[in-house]
Amino acid sequence: MKLTQLLERTEYTLVQGSLDKEIESLVYDSRKAGKNSLFVCISGTVSDAHDFIPQVLAAGACAIVVEKDVEVAPDVTVLKVSDARLALACLSAAWFGYPAEKLKTIGVTGTKGKTTTTYMVKSILEKSGFRTGLIGTIEIIIGDERIPASNTTPESFLVQEYFRRMVDAGCDSVVMEVSSQGLMLHRVSGFLFDYGIFTNLEPDHIGPKEHKDFQDYMHCKSLLFRQCREGIVNADSEYLAGILEGHTCALTTYGYGESADLRAEDVRLVTKPGVLGVAYHVTGQMDFEVEVDVPGSFSVYNSLTAIAICRHFGVNTEAIKDALKEIRVKGRIEILPVSDSFTVMIDYAHNAMSLESLLSSLRAYQPKRLVCLFGCGGNRDKARRYEMGEVSSKMADITVITSDNPRFEEPMDIIQDIVIGVKKGPGEYVVVPDRKEAIRYCFDHAREGDVIVLAGKGHEDYQEIKGVKYHMDERELVRDVLQEGNYTWRFLWR
Repeated sequence: MKLTQLLERTEYTLVQGSLDKEIESLVYDSRKAGKNSLFVCISGTVSDAHDFIPQVLAAGACAIVVEKDVEVAPDVTVLKVSDARLALACLSAAWFGYPAEKLKTIGVTGTKGKTTTTYMVKSILEKSGFRTGLIGTIEIIIGDERIPASNTTPESFLVQEYFRRMVDAGCDSVVMEVSSQGLMLHRVSGFLFDYGIFTNLEPDHIGPKEHKDFQDYMHCKSLLFRQCREGIVNADSEYLAGILEGHTCALTTYGYGESADLRAEDVRLVTKPGVLGVAYHVTGQMDFEVEVDVPGSFSVYNSLTAIAICRHFGVNTEAIKDALKEIRVKGRIEILPVSDSFTVMIDYAHNAMSLESLLSSLRAYQPKRLVCLFGCGGNRDKARRYEMGEVSSKMADITVITSDNPRFEEPMDIIQDIVIGVKKGPGEYVVVPDRKEAIRYCFDHAREGDVIVLAGKGHEDYQEIKGVKYHMDERELVRDVLQEGNYTWRFLWR
């Protein structure tokens, strides 16, 4: 591709060299530089790509994009920009032929609910004949291909590459999770979303390597609504005004309140053998009954969000109802078909806020006993251990403390920290360090009407110990325990 063509939507200053060059690769990782590469120098928190310019030029790069003044040979084209990450996003869009313009793009942001909402949207659209790609925390889905994800929102080059592959695979739409970091670091710059979605906002992702404070976190979330044609937002959020500050899009609202364009009314909790769910009536811009076999009030919001999005695609109500009835998201309130006597679920709740939200939602179903199994990751803030222990002890009848990802810490050291928090609450507790044995303990002592939550691992299929990731999927552990046990209650595992 000609350098001039690659630069057509990027703001830059030509410092030296010629623009009349053929570019064979666009790279931002110095290790991938080669003959006639264009190298974009990203200033990261760990390293500064400007320091690797000699190596990329030695590898054959013929042009570089920089934020700083550099001295290189006169035949090297140097392009200076104010923000290299923004430049990378614009260059990546051009490199892959602006694939977002050939897709209906849906971006979902918020503190919670992004993952579940994206899967709900994909399920509804697919049932209605739209070939829909997905980019999210768990995986990237392109047709029948599933690629494990490493970030909620990938780097801009990868976003555009995935878009291109979706177009080539025949997709006509894509739904993706958009993190605050993704917006702040321009990972989703270089194109305009057709629909931007706001689910909710709570204090999170605040710290030295994330956002300096809550205002910064909210501001970054708000950027999506300056980069989309239609905004679909939660009318019930107390932070809605902050999210919409400076917005440039048309707006549709959803929620419980009378002012919302699309509303949930007559919400009921649904309890069936081995299953917990919700049902409600959709009113306002649409009018029909919905049932979702996923528990909690947040399931109402997630499904209502998906309905609000899919309404813009002209999806019929039967397709929406069928898709929502069947929705299952790995590691997100994922109910396992263990028994018709009690309910077992896996969830990614791995901090006090998410665990409290989950357990309070399950309490509303009035289980015989609420059993919470969890551990905490090693080499992370110890406060999380005390807080999660206290929340579990206050909200669950029994806490089963086990191991998560100990990393470079001793599992029992982490467990002892959790116990300190657990002792602040009234709940009973037991320590079973081996996670499979902890699950076995839950099943050995299960009673009719119990709800058992396996928290913390969610979609993860590994356990990290001393720098090594060992395969460990809780679904497989559950299956093994069931097959090895001699249980008198009927189990339903398929």
